[in-house]
Amino acid sequence: MDGVHDLGGIAGFGPVEHDADESPFAEDWERRVFRLKVGSGPLGLNLPAFRHSIERMDPAHYLSSPYFEHWLTGVATMAVEAGLTTREDLERRAGGSFPLSQPDRGVLTDDLTSRTEPRYKVGDGVRVREWHPPGHTRAPRYVQGRRGTIVRVHGVVDVDDIEAHGGGSVTDPFYAVRFTSHELWGDGGGNGEVVHVDLFERYLRPAVFEDTDGS
Repeated sequence: MDGVHDLGGIAGFGPVEHDADESPFAEDWERRVFRLKVGSGPLGLNLPAFRHSIERMDPAHYLSSPYFEHWLTGVATMAVEAGLTTREDLERRAGGSFPLSQPDRGVLTDDLTSRTEPRYKVGDGVRVREWHPPGHTRAPRYVQGRRGTIVRVHGVVDVDDIEAHGGGSVTDPFYAVRFTSHELWGDGGGNGEVVHVDLFERYLRPAVFEDTDGS
């Protein structure tokens, strides 16, 4: 889905801040949230659905909250949606407001056919289709409509876009696609700089390259 979480290539947010302390948890509550996510089996929680629960956060909340608060919001939202708790109970336990993600507007794609034979091979030029679904997708906004080159065929895996919305196991070939930074960001790119993005075959269309040297 299009949302504030999809920040690749968006200007105005300043440099990426890096903390020299690379310990996995800055505070103890983050460790507890990690355990909560690991132990969330009763929710029937699959990774694509969990990712989408975070994508649905209110934009202001998403941008103003730390990484593990995103996790907490996502798990709590799915617990409420599964009927395991209520917003009122969460707020009573928290002693105040407990923000949840917005309702899931995602729908299953019309194409639920599993594919097992890759259409593309290493070196093929492809273009990512421009598609902005209301639900989960693994095609970042900044690569949609852009041309790239297949650099690896990973194999065949379940499609996140379908699994996130209860569609079960539908498979698709999965590729690593190389994009030049100029293709993605025009004059904002650098000569010789490339970005590799993993993409499902159903996102891709054949493309003819005029320039593949990375300049």
